[in-house]
Amino acid sequence: MSENNLLSKLSGIKEKFEGLSQQISDPAVMADMKKYIQLNKEYKELEPIVEAGEKFRNLIGNLNSAKEILMTEKDEEMREMAKEEVAQIEEQIPIMEEQIKLLLIPADPQDSKNAILEIRAGAGGDEASIFAGDLLRLYSKFAEKKGWKLEITSQSEGTSGGFKEVICKISGSGVYGVLKYESGVHRVQRVPQTETQGRVHTSAASVAVLPEAEEFDIELNISDIRKDTFCSSGPGGQSVNTTYSAIRLTHIPSGIVVQCQDEKSQIKNYDKALAELRTRLYNLEYEKYLNEISAKRKTMVSTGDRSAKIRTYNYPQSRLTDHRINYTMYNLPVFMDGEIQDLIDKLQIAENSERLKESGN
Repeated sequence: MSENNLLSKLSGIKEKFEGLSQQISDPAVMADMKKYIQLNKEYKELEPIVEAGEKFRNLIGNLNSAKEILMTEKDEEMREMAKEEVAQIEEQIPIMEEQIKLLLIPADPQDSKNAILEIRAGAGGDEASIFAGDLLRLYSKFAEKKGWKLEITSQSEGTSGGFKEVICKISGSGVYGVLKYESGVHRVQRVPQTETQGRVHTSAASVAVLPEAEEFDIELNISDIRKDTFCSSGPGGQSVNTTYSAIRLTHIPSGIVVQCQDEKSQIKNYDKALAELRTRLYNLEYEKYLNEISAKRKTMVSTGDRSAKIRTYNYPQSRLTDHRINYTMYNLPVFMDGEIQDLIDKLQIAENSERLKESGN
């Protein structure tokens, strides 16, 4: 993309941005909450592009001024200063162009959403359940570092610890855009706690990360939902709740079933279950999009291909390998303590480079 084309594109975006600003201030738009939320979201998405565009324009303006001084100025000291400025700006321009090209690639609209995180024990019996518990701790620690809130909505514990299945909601800024790279099969190689011979076993757990549907994303017809209540039980069968506060919702047209039992209040459990049902219905559509992009981008795992092995955790060698970008590190205990941002940054860089190729820039 030439410099003039880029400036022309940025001017068009600035006009659109200013138009959105006027619409958002319109009382008629503010009265339509669905439209207002949509326009406001679009406005916020364009804001960083407009800011980068202003900086880029200023840079081009400074370059032209410095070149003019070189052409017209007789004073040698002024010419030397102008020459230095031209060299600096010409170094900055291609870097800024690349940054703007990345900003111009349409972001996945789901990236800003909260996420539903599902971890399920795979092959490996009790050890797989223990590993699923280790992964939950990993994401809990990471969420804590990011200032996110993690709430467990449903869990089924393993017989020797960990979880056969655990489902959580993670709320915060841009959760899905960060955690979406975690979907897939995580394989662990280590000596299980139950192993008496000291042999290394391989087991696995699957992770699925779904964008949480917002209230305006999907319209639910309550008459399509069957609600059942039951008594919830605490960890290991303790603290059995004698009231019918646990909720199971069945969406009759799709057959999707969700349940929530982590709150003592039936109303709170119902609200959480309804939000999860909305997310699952929304993700039936989103799955089509994910399947399409996963064929192009090795960094993404489609929802239809959760069997794809993305990562191996080798405890004897303290080695972690991400198979999508052939990245290996030898500091597994630190990684398992929630220090996963560095790897996510590398996956994001790899995806951005794939997206640039797709866009032809």
